[in-house]
Amino acid sequence: MKMLVNVIMPIEPFNSLVRNGKAGEILGRIIEDIKPESIYFTEIEGNRGAVIIVDIKDASTIPAVAEPWFLNFEASCEFKIAMTPDDLMKSDLAKLAAKWYDVHVM
Repeated sequence: MKMLVNVIMPIEPFNSLVRNGKAGEILGRIIEDIKPESIYFTEIEGNRGAVIIVDIKDASTIPAVAEPWFLNFEASCEFKIAMTPDDLMKSDLAKLAAKWYDVHVM
């Protein structure tokens, strides 16, 4: 299942890792290990951040994605399911509407 992972890295310890030349090497190792489909670095909540798309085969693989960020950067990680348009179409929204829509709600 595809997951969108928001990684929020506080200013410290990232600044110290940049100053001592370790940040780039650690980022490279993490990216090589988790093999994201894509990764974009950005600002999130005023901190350094990354938005990552990964394919999670099983829930037990989530720690392998999150722990490198936690342990190296004291980051927080938010995991969100990411659906493609095809995934959404497979959900059969019309059938769900027929099952759950109560005409008395309106």
